[in-house]
Amino acid sequence: MNWLRPLAAGGCRVPLGGQHLAPSYALRAFAAHPQNQVAEGVVKLQQPKPQLGTDEGKKNFILKTPKDFDIAGQFDPMIPDAECLKIVHEILSMLQLGDFLIKINDRRILHGVFAVCGIPDSLFHSTCSTVDKLNKATWEDVKSEMVGEKGLSPEAVDRIGEYVQLHGGLGLIEQLLQDTKLSQNKLAREGLGDMKLLFEYLTLFGIADKISFDLSLARGLDYYTGVIYEAILLQPWNDHKEEPVSVGSVAGGGRYDGLVGMFDPKGRKVPCVGVSIGIERIFSIMEQKVEVSKEKIRTTETQVLVATPQKNFLDVRLKLISELWDSGIKAEMLYKKNPKLLNQLQYCEDMGIPLAAIVGEQELKNGIVKLRVVASREEVDIPREKLAEEIRKRVES
Repeated sequence: MNWLRPLAAGGCRVPLGGQHLAPSYALRAFAAHPQNQVAEGVVKLQQPKPQLGTDEGKKNFILKTPKDFDIAGQFDPMIPDAECLKIVHEILSMLQLGDFLIKINDRRILHGVFAVCGIPDSLFHSTCSTVDKLNKATWEDVKSEMVGEKGLSPEAVDRIGEYVQLHGGLGLIEQLLQDTKLSQNKLAREGLGDMKLLFEYLTLFGIADKISFDLSLARGLDYYTGVIYEAILLQPWNDHKEEPVSVGSVAGGGRYDGLVGMFDPKGRKVPCVGVSIGIERIFSIMEQKVEVSKEKIRTTETQVLVATPQKNFLDVRLKLISELWDSGIKAEMLYKKNPKLLNQLQYCEDMGIPLAAIVGEQELKNGIVKLRVVASREEVDIPREKLAEEIRKRVES
């Protein structure tokens, strides 16, 4: 894919498959090996097995297979983080799933918010998990859980609510930097400074309009240490149905600077940032989109089927398809000695193959091939030596 760009020397960019609960499982396994240096050069990793799990959306997916993109190494702040967000933007834009939004936050900012609201460090992770439910539940439901199940005081929870219901862009960052309480917290101040820098880079990338600084985003996993993000679809694409399809977020990730070093025998720190794309969730949306539009999807890249109405013409078909392959044409034929012409043309329609190159006794004698446009059933005689050129011209037009 075009977003797998080269990385500057001294770091490691790893496109790979991984587990939903640990988007950089392969990096951790790599770091655990004493002979490996994670931060040196580019590594090739074996894809781990997908994780079994459930989905909170409309469908229950038995198998989750996210595709991960991770950058490991020492770099100046927010440059790799901005590129990860650019990659998410490119992927979702190319897939044309509908309008989307990428929510971002920073674990350090959340630490600061909870601290100034009177939440002890021992309750940080459990409070994060509850706040993370704001994308599915109302604030009143979240507040009730914090007070009733987590044991937080109503006053502290009300103070949290004043922050975690905020979302915006650079203006919100500036507002929080002027907050008299929050600006006194070291972690929050660092997080807000990096968030401001990140927005500057995202503006240069031309994607800031798709980014929302959302203080309700918490991503409950413990290993995140800085910027976190999650991509969601803003509106259902299937407006023709009464019930919108809900499949949850379609991408997520963040910075996890302390994770890889835990598996290094020498305890070396390896800063990392990455993103995970939810393949099953995206496929579910695309499949239902096709179902609604009645669009016929090609399941092959084949450009032309080599066919014949004659019996005992297998050698002729084999020779012709070999010529097309040698010319770089994506061609195929049925694996039968004497297939019926109707079956061959029906195969083209079923598989979405746009052209059929038909050769019979008369065509062989005249040195031509009958090129058939499957959709319109238009047929034209093409000199055999110009067949590849004509096919290429038609499939590229």
